Amino acid sequence: MDAQHWDERYSSRDRLFSGNPNGVLVTEAAGLAPGRALDVGCGEGADAIWLAGHGWQVTAVDISRVALDRGAAAAAAAGLAEQVTWRQADLTTTPPPTGPFDLVSLQYFPLPNRPDHAALRRLLDVVAPGGTLLVGSHDMADLATYRHPDFDPADYYAPGDIARLLGEGWAVQVDESRLRTAAPPEGTHHVHDTVLRAVRSR
Repeated sequence: MDAQHWDERYSSRDRLFSGNPNGVLVTEAAGLAPGRALDVGCGEGADAIWLAGHGWQVTAVDISRVALDRGAAAAAAAGLAEQVTWRQADLTTTPPPTGPFDLVSLQYFPLPNRPDHAALRRLLDVVAPGGTLLVGSHDMADLATYRHPDFDPADYYAPGDIARLLGEGWAVQVDESRLRTAAPPEGTHHVHDTVLRAVRSR
């Protein structure tokens, strides 16, 4: 899926997503001291705006220019334009913005699982010592009977996959499946989220 695909998808509606921040982010980041945050796959910016409203300086990255423009307009309307920097990039193939970041958040971001783990390692590298990695995703157990010719869950990292790759220098604080705090996306059966929260110790 490329930028054109996502631009067309966002352009198909006035707003593709709810406009509310993801429940995993709100639950897990509410108690963190604000600093610099990287929002990976920010979409229309609800998470970035929530973080900015809670004192974070946010770099929000997405492949879609349509989504980024909507996010920037929403941040400006909320009086938070100075707290969010919007960047267009495909972080599955290109390096992330220069860190370090006190929070790196990937919420429902389809990061392809590759043998060298290069894209994942680039994201891990920009987490500051003492900083938090937060990953939220759909629990694929909800989709045991789901089949789609263009999507195989095994092709993408689940939060638990990332937890197993962290190794020394990381402390895993949360690695679990839990009930969603919001209704599942229309037409889906996602009733559980899988969540990883880890702190880089060095």
